[in-house]
Amino acid sequence: MKLVVVESPAKAKTIEKYLGPGYRVLASYGHVRDLPPKDGSVDPDSGFAMEWETYADKARQLKAITDEAKKATSLILATDPDREGEAISWHVQEVLRKRKALPADVERVTFNAITKATVTEAMKHPRALDEDLIDAYRARRALDYLVGFTLSPVLWRKLPGAKSAGRVQSVALRLIVDREREIELFRAQEYWSVQALMESDGQEFLARLIRFKGEKVDRLSIGDEGTALAAKAAVEAGRFSVASVETRPLTRNPPPPFTTSTLQQEAARKLGFSASHTMRIAQALYEDGSITYMRTDGVQMAPEAVSAARKAVATRFDAGYVPDKPRHYETKAKNAQEAHEAIRPTDFSRDRAGSGDHARLYDLVFKRALASQMASARLERTTAELVDGTGQTALRATGQVVLFPGFLALYEEGRDDEQDEEARRLPRLREGDAPAKKKVIAEQHFTQPPPRYSEASLVKKMEELGIGRPSTYAAILQTLTDRGYVVLEKNRFLPEESGRLLTAFLERFFERYVSYDFTAHLEDELDDISGGRAQWQA
Repeated sequence: MKLVVVESPAKAKTIEKYLGPGYRVLASYGHVRDLPPKDGSVDPDSGFAMEWETYADKARQLKAITDEAKKATSLILATDPDREGEAISWHVQEVLRKRKALPADVERVTFNAITKATVTEAMKHPRALDEDLIDAYRARRALDYLVGFTLSPVLWRKLPGAKSAGRVQSVALRLIVDREREIELFRAQEYWSVQALMESDGQEFLARLIRFKGEKVDRLSIGDEGTALAAKAAVEAGRFSVASVETRPLTRNPPPPFTTSTLQQEAARKLGFSASHTMRIAQALYEDGSITYMRTDGVQMAPEAVSAARKAVATRFDAGYVPDKPRHYETKAKNAQEAHEAIRPTDFSRDRAGSGDHARLYDLVFKRALASQMASARLERTTAELVDGTGQTALRATGQVVLFPGFLALYEEGRDDEQDEEARRLPRLREGDAPAKKKVIAEQHFTQPPPRYSEASLVKKMEELGIGRPSTYAAILQTLTDRGYVVLEKNRFLPEESGRLLTAFLERFFERYVSYDFTAHLEDELDDISGGRAQWQA
């Protein structure tokens, strides 16, 4: 009998059904042991030797695995296909070795989708445990322990009420606090906009003032009401005709299928999900066999998935929506073994899965993956300039027309900012036309401070800076909220006094630990270890 170990019981049940007799599949229920939170769990003077301790609540599970392992002819470690999954497999192996219950034959098997075809195919290609990935995990765990264990006791003494400081968590908190400081230092500047509502061929459009008294007008040029009213009067008095019309063709290509971080960003924008909620739902969809593995930096899809997507596009739309050649996306991830396939449906003929939030997230994954293999959208961007008889006052109207929607017929990426005026529709304008002027509007505005981070924009910023890894973002944001360092108000992060104090304290006495460059450099070094380019104890 062969013993297969996976993380979750739901997965264990499904996989045992796929593999049939001769296999026993058990779940480890996630990690089985960790470094105990006491002094001496990592010894830097003895080559970073680590004292691991099994979780008390995993005793029953580990006993079941041990009992089965003693009877098994071989052990197949089939935990998730990433750094954490590799670590869990290694921990299970080490626990069994200690208990003298490790079968002579140990294999590691990975698959990125829980379908019968994928699982049975993966079983034909076992490998050994990836020592480089395990070393990267150990280095990360030792670092986190040493940083947390060095800083936290100091905090407890010096900052009553501070819960803890973590290697990545403290840097994410600093981003939120820095943004709040920017907002507080911000001084609003008054400016005015002058726009005319025009009409041509029964269609209304807006044109904004770009020249007044022969001088160019920028967004902040008009700084007071007097000037604004004078400009408004000049537009009201002028007779405007179209001086030039410039039309530029424009092509928009579809975004690649989701990675972990782009899924978290888009689910926050479009569905209002928190990063941790998105990951919970995605995990369930993965275990249900609906989507591929949801922790990935990869943007490419397997060749058979690309073919299936192209076929589905042709069926849903028509051949004109299928590009001549399959689209190929490049992954930015440094390490091939961590660049799995993008998140996609396991079956492109299935456009629905689950109900409630599960169905909504699946719909997002399905549409994004399908759109990634669709034709580009063809648009036409038009800029029309209208000048009065004196040539001293000019207006500009911009807009775009969709000539062929391509992928936009199915999916448009969400944005963190508001739509710009480019996206408006314009009537067909020709040089010499004199559109009717309906009314002129002068509006007062004030420059806005930078916005507070939403979950989507914070995840994006952390990814840009190279802080943390997509698989850890959800947990980091959750920790900051749970520890009371930040609160979410109207879906934006607001630092609490304790969070601000902690950041100020760390910046003053432990500057290195909250430096963006230092943290990003550590992530690069961890990537080098998992890619086999560096030694973890060095």
